Amino acid sequence: MRAAPPDGALDDRLIRRHGLIAGVDEVGRGALAGPVTVAAVILDPRRPIAGLDDSKRLSPGRRERLAEEIRSRAVCWSVVHRSAAEIDRLNILEATRSAMTEAVRALARTPGLVVSDAMALPGLGTPVLAETHADARYQCVAAASILAKVVRDRRMVTLARRHPGYGWESNKGYPSAAHLAALAQFGASMQHRRSFGPVRVLA
Repeated sequence: MRAAPPDGALDDRLIRRHGLIAGVDEVGRGALAGPVTVAAVILDPRRPIAGLDDSKRLSPGRRERLAEEIRSRAVCWSVVHRSAAEIDRLNILEATRSAMTEAVRALARTPGLVVSDAMALPGLGTPVLAETHADARYQCVAAASILAKVVRDRRMVTLARRHPGYGWESNKGYPSAAHLAALAQFGASMQHRRSFGPVRVLA
């Protein structure tokens, strides 16, 4: 059974206790090419956004519309990327963690609490609630997941024009059959993560 979308009750409880809360989430950790993208969002409880949900549950069109609402109605938001080269240098876990930390610090307002999708952020200096599937439970994290997904998808479409043949306009850098076949045929591009097994083997 499909879980219900976040209804804001958990966010409201945290807001009463901590004041401003920031949701932070990533997109692209499992991709073979392109950046990992992180968004941090502080929603305004006085300007609610209907329909927020884990970005994976939403159609592309719905994500685009919600991303526009998030950008216009949120207290503040930020988006940070870590490139394939940075991922190879740091490893995907640390690249994601550093991007999340940077995204929170880039917010125009300082939250009293950060809610992340299962990622601890030591050294941030702000309390962090790290919960598995937080993007399906908290509206602030759902908003971050939507914004990160929309921004990264647009970037992958742009990168697909610069590096044709891998199908990034549709697979967004993830290991689809067509992407793996193109990788075997053409080898790795500068946007591929060479530390990832399928690229390391086929490059």
